[in-house]
Amino acid sequence: SDIAFDPIEFGVPPNVAPAIDTSQLLALIVAKQVLNDVSNDQIQQLDLSKTSVILGTSVLEAIQYLSARIQRPIWAKALYEIGLSENLVNEACDRIANSYPKWQEDSFPGLLSNVVAGRIANRFNCGGSNFTTDAACASSLAAVLAAVNELQLERADMTITGGVDTLNDLLMYKCFNVVTALSPSGKCSPFSDKADGTLLGEGIGLFALKRLPDAEANHDHIYGVIRGIGTSSDGRATSIYAPVSKAQSRAVLNAYEEAGYPINTVELIEAHGTGTIAGDLAEYNGLLLAFQAAEEPRAQQCALGSVKSQIGHTKSAAGSAGMLKALFSLIHKTLPPTLHVDKANPKFHSPSSPLYLNTEPRPWIRNQKHPRRAGVSCFGFGGSNFHMTLEE
Repeated sequence: SDIAFDPIEFGVPPNVAPAIDTSQLLALIVAKQVLNDVSNDQIQQLDLSKTSVILGTSVLEAIQYLSARIQRPIWAKALYEIGLSENLVNEACDRIANSYPKWQEDSFPGLLSNVVAGRIANRFNCGGSNFTTDAACASSLAAVLAAVNELQLERADMTITGGVDTLNDLLMYKCFNVVTALSPSGKCSPFSDKADGTLLGEGIGLFALKRLPDAEANHDHIYGVIRGIGTSSDGRATSIYAPVSKAQSRAVLNAYEEAGYPINTVELIEAHGTGTIAGDLAEYNGLLLAFQAAEEPRAQQCALGSVKSQIGHTKSAAGSAGMLKALFSLIHKTLPPTLHVDKANPKFHSPSSPLYLNTEPRPWIRNQKHPRRAGVSCFGFGGSNFHMTLEE
């Protein structure tokens, strides 16, 4: 739906706004929401001199529209070849060109994905690092990892991080279609016996991160605690986009090694769970390998789900969507359901498995030995694997 945007409020001259990609404009709105939350609606009182902005993004829509406009010589050549006169060729090319935004000085920064972060830093006077990460559908957790590193190295005292993806054009659908990843039934049903592919979504999910002692000292509202982030690469595989269970398992195990507690204390996994048969099977097997590496995994001890059943695959923002869902699960002490799953795929269901597919909301009864703990997985084409641990 339409989103109200006041260019003056965000320091954007109205005549420049059409040259700026939607991702950059919408990210400004969400960044303001985050900073309002941090400051109790007193952004002007924040000292952001050591605040970094690190976001997961992908190619922006504007680059395609603006590059299309400069294809005029190709259109003209084809029209001349079919015998149109010069006047008709020029008229046709003018009509096509006018369907796209006009180039202007602000078009260059307006089409750059890194300027999604740069524009936030510029508008809110953030003095730390600003850059973006691209790990395909794992981009947002790659950004969170970089943001955590900034805090651990004390390069920043706060980071604004997460994922931004507002690109669902014909090219994006074509890309997912040629790898047969889209759902013909029009439903995203992760780990279901009827799963037949994914749906594409859009989203922006941003978070403010601080070192825990700093947040506590400042009496901040703390939604949850990141205890560890694990990474891995698939290495040499049969295909650059075919997921590898063992490699994903390494990312999961690395996360819990850093967190300092075993995976068998985790009671919720927010999976990457795209709804593709090959992807879901590889992910499930990778999680099983991780649980089997722990001491005494219990049957049906950990709920498994995917927010993509509700909002689709938000690509570069997918990890931040999963992170947000997991955080709210901890806050509301509820194990949330996954939609469109009447029956689990037999390959993902076994009474002895430590994982069970959660299909209805359940109260999250706390294990008295430790706080509630959740894990969030995010994987990208090219074999980029990330897993985050969250604790209430």
